Amino acid sequence: MSRILIVEDEESIAELEKDYLELSGFDVEIENNGESGMKRAMSEEFDMYILDLMLPDVDGFEICKTIRESKNTPILMISAKKDDIDKIRGLGLGADDYMTKPFSPSEMVARVKAHLARYERLIGSGQQENDVIEIRGLKIDKTARRVWVNNDEKTFTTKEFDLLAFLAQNPNHVFTKDELFREIWDMESIGDIATVTVHIKKIREKIEYSTSKPQYIETIWGVGYRFKM
Repeated sequence: MSRILIVEDEESIAELEKDYLELSGFDVEIENNGESGMKRAMSEEFDMYILDLMLPDVDGFEICKTIRESKNTPILMISAKKDDIDKIRGLGLGADDYMTKPFSPSEMVARVKAHLARYERLIGSGQQENDVIEIRGLKIDKTARRVWVNNDEKTFTTKEFDLLAFLAQNPNHVFTKDELFREIWDMESIGDIATVTVHIKKIREKIEYSTSKPQYIETIWGVGYRFKM
C-alpha cells in the first residue's frame, strides 16, 4: 500500500483529500503546518507528498526544495494561487505537478495514481528492490543492512545484524544457542555460547519496548530463542 503525506493547513481540505485517497487504497497521513510537515517528510519514508503552498512556519516551496535535496519521491503542490510564476517556481524546485484550488478530488486522485505508477516504473527499470523484512514496527533492510524501530534507525554491529536478520527470516523456529553460534559465527561453539546470549541482550536493548517482556525475540527456557511473528 502506497503511503502519502499531505501537508495542508486547511483541515477540511486535508480531510477531503485523505478521504478520496483512502477510498482508492492509499495510506494517508496529514500534517497541518509546515514545520511538522517538513520534519515528517525528512524523517519518515513516504511514496508521495502533497504540499500546500501557503503554510504556517515553513511554506510548501521550502519543503519541496528540502525533499528534493535527498529524495526523488513524487511531489504534488496545491495552491489557491493561480499565478504562473508560482507554478514555474514550484516545478523548478522539483515538484512533479501543480494544482490550483478549487480542484476536483477525483482529478487529484488520478494525478496521484499516474505519478506513482510512473515513479514505480522508473525505479523498477533501474534498480532491484531491497530485501526488506517488516514486522510490527520493526524494519530490517537486509540489502542495505539497516534497521529501524518505528521509523527510528538503530545502529547494529555486523554480528548483531546477522543474528537479528537470521532469526527474523526464520520466524517461529526455535534455535539452540549452539545452532545460532554455528550459523552466525560459522564455527562450533566450543563452550562459548555465552556470546549468543550477550548479542541477544544487546539486540533486545535496541528493538524491544521492554527487554523483560520481549515482543520480538522470545527465550525458550532450556532450549534457545525464537523470533515471534
